[in-house]
Order: sequence, then structure tokens, then C-alpha cells
Amino acid sequence: MKTLVKNSLAAIGALSMLAIMPTASFAEMAYPDKCKSEMDMSKMDMMSGDMGMGDMMTDYQKESMEGMKSMHMNMMQGMMKKDADVAFVCGMIAHHMGAISMSKAELKFGDNEEAKSNAQKIIDAQTKEIAEMTEWLNKEAK
Repeated sequence: MKTLVKNSLAAIGALSMLAIMPTASFAEMAYPDKCKSEMDMSKMDMMSGDMGMGDMMTDYQKESMEGMKSMHMNMMQGMMKKDADVAFVCGMIAHHMGAISMSKAELKFGDNEEAKSNAQKIIDAQTKEIAEMTEWLNKEAK
């Protein structure tokens, strides 16, 4: 239990660092309802806003950080599930959504063709994996 509390506090601390970044929509995918927890995540978002950071960040950094913030919020919700299998799948869906968000930012702002090619491969592979995990979730999660 102490480890859970310690890890939760560490995650909350990390999220509070991300919370100072501007909020935006997260990829085009919706996080599955079966992954959402009863945990009140609204308090985690209280520090949203740019707190003056917006002027110091590039558009790429802003977009990447917005996706990371959403990813971490969703991962925390998913990991609160009591069923270990469901928590794992929900955490991985959120993680993959974050990777897709970062990859889309690379495609939008990046210049290197190899990096952009890798970003597209990530989008393709992880979109398929999200669909597979969501299908599993719809069959197995209570």
C-alpha cells in the first residue's frame, strides 16, 4: 500500500508539472469509457493554463505537451482499475494515444523524412493496436 501511495504521489507531482501547459483536444480518439475511473480527475486539471509559459514554447512543444498531459491523465485513470488486466490495457491505450499524438506533431512540424516516416509507422501500428485492445476491453471488462 505504501508503494501505491508513493507511486501515486509521484505521478501526481509529474502531472502537476504538465498541468501548467495549455489544454487542447487529445488526438482524434476518445479514451474508452470502460477505462475511466470514479477518481475525480478535475482537481488534477486545476492548474491548467499557460502560466506565462506559452510565449517561451514553440508550437511543436505546445502541441506535444498538450498530448502528453492528456495521456498522463488517462493513464492514471486507467491504472486505477482494480482488475490488473483491465488496468494494463487501459494504461496501454492511453500510452498509445500519447504516442500517436506525438507522432502527429512530428508529421506536422518535423523536417526529417526518416523521423516523419517513423512517426507514420507509429500512427499506423498503434492505431491498429488501440482497436485490438478496445475490442478486448469491450468483451472482457465488466
